[in-house]
Amino acid sequence: MEHLAGKVAVVTGGGAGIGLALAHAFAREGMHLVVADVQDDVLAAAEVELRASGAEVLAVHTDVSDPDAVDALHAATLERFGAAHVLCNNAGVEVGAATWELNRAAWQWVVGVNLFGVVNGQQSFLPTMLEQGEGHIVNTASLAGLLALPFSAPYTATKHAVVGLSETLYHELALTGSGVHVSVLCPGWVKTRIFESTRNYPEGAAPPETEVPVARLVEEWAANAVNEGIDPAEVARQVVDAIKAERFWILTHPEISSAVMGRFKAATNGDNPRAPDIV
Repeated sequence: MEHLAGKVAVVTGGGAGIGLALAHAFAREGMHLVVADVQDDVLAAAEVELRASGAEVLAVHTDVSDPDAVDALHAATLERFGAAHVLCNNAGVEVGAATWELNRAAWQWVVGVNLFGVVNGQQSFLPTMLEQGEGHIVNTASLAGLLALPFSAPYTATKHAVVGLSETLYHELALTGSGVHVSVLCPGWVKTRIFESTRNYPEGAAPPETEVPVARLVEEWAANAVNEGIDPAEVARQVVDAIKAERFWILTHPEISSAVMGRFKAATNGDNPRAPDIV
């Protein structure tokens, strides 16, 4: 996978943010693109934008929490391009509130998109990659996959799960000598619309409104941090480099490493958790 030109990249959550930046980065490498998103308007705009850059693009409306929809995405990819070489399981959503305020609908939505979206992507595309003898899966986790972020329980839980399943898959592929590889992307603060993800909340289930003052302050601070974060294009550049180098960990911010080391040092010392220094 050192040379990507002419190969096929599939990106979920590809209509905006990191997903769209990934699609543009793959286009610059000369790859064919399959862009999936649940929002038809941003998907259509992304398709126009990517085609204008000269890329060959297939846009597919996809709810990644629905395994049949992801199977259909896989089928459409093979029908159009005959292969799938890079899969970025990138779609993600967030709901912020105190844990005891969250309703089951919020949990089911976040788990469905953030965790089962990754599971569904791997289940659909991995057999094709194994048969090809080459491929690379990039699973988007977060700094919340390595650190516990307060007032973000579903997001933190699902991103921890994505890190765990990605590392498990890495070991399995390595032990069986597969030509397929996997990376886990753990971005820090990036300029995206993650805090607007409730725009896609399932019909009939209102997002929880936190009544905890400190939760509102933390959410406001996090939203500001996102707005002041790095450009998604920088994240995409690091992803392309990791694919070419077959590198598993993609940590976009150096301060993540020291915060993670501090967390596990406290654990090995038997110290009680404390909020990450980056919060």
